[in-house]
Amino acid sequence: MQTPTVIIIVGPTAVGKTAAAISLARHLQTRIISADSRQCFRELNIGVAKPSSEELAAVPHYFIDSHSITQEVSAATFEELALQWTAEIFGQSPYAVMVGGTGLYIRAFTNGLDAMPSVDQTIRSHIREHYEEQGLAWLQAEVRKYDPAFYAAGEILNPQRLMRALEVWMSTGLSILSFQRRQPQQRPFAIKTIGLQLPREQLQQRIHARVDAMMQAGLLDEVKSLVPYRSHNALQTVGYQELFHYLDGKGTLESAVTAIKTNTRHYAKRQLTWFHRDLSVRWTDPDTPLETML
Repeated sequence: MQTPTVIIIVGPTAVGKTAAAISLARHLQTRIISADSRQCFRELNIGVAKPSSEELAAVPHYFIDSHSITQEVSAATFEELALQWTAEIFGQSPYAVMVGGTGLYIRAFTNGLDAMPSVDQTIRSHIREHYEEQGLAWLQAEVRKYDPAFYAAGEILNPQRLMRALEVWMSTGLSILSFQRRQPQQRPFAIKTIGLQLPREQLQQRIHARVDAMMQAGLLDEVKSLVPYRSHNALQTVGYQELFHYLDGKGTLESAVTAIKTNTRHYAKRQLTWFHRDLSVRWTDPDTPLETML
């Protein structure tokens, strides 16, 4: 009897994970669980490189357009839902495909999450007040100084996660990463993880081309429509923050687009750093038929 298996496809943004996952899922006649912390939001489309309507029609997807940006979604949320979805998929197929670049969500699914330490409310208020007074640059500098491991792998444009990392360090003297499960949770299925990567110059070209395509597709109009929600955690991310700054009169549109490209390259580098820590990942290029690696 075939052991139920989740095949996880990881890699940096713009490397070609979506196309590879759809091709594999069609070959295996199964469904896809997205492991992207932004594509789950209905209000975000162009800036999160959500699969097209044709791609979504080709293979059923979970965790796409499943939530509103007014809802709080966390790694724990994803872990709980993804386990439910895999059980549903295994009722029809011995394989499930998971794809995404949010390392923390994938780790929550594969290893489980430990309970986070309690944080003194005074510390939490102190950090929030300083952030509101001094801005994101201050918050990034503090996390980089006290929790460099999280800074190297985390979402440094996401103030909520930066504040969480800093408050854990100030409360315990330990990196927030040290509270991740030391002994992985045993799952009732096998897991195979495949990483996609490209030469640095080729990936950068893809990133630049995709940002240009997003702008041509109407990203600026999408961002304008989201101004009333800009304080929500879901919008503290590359592609949205830079255009909010432009709409605030801070620089030209050209400089905002350049900043999106730069910050996306940096994000891709952090994704690779995160995934390369997992020695179980088998790496290949996005043109390799993934069914040959099973």
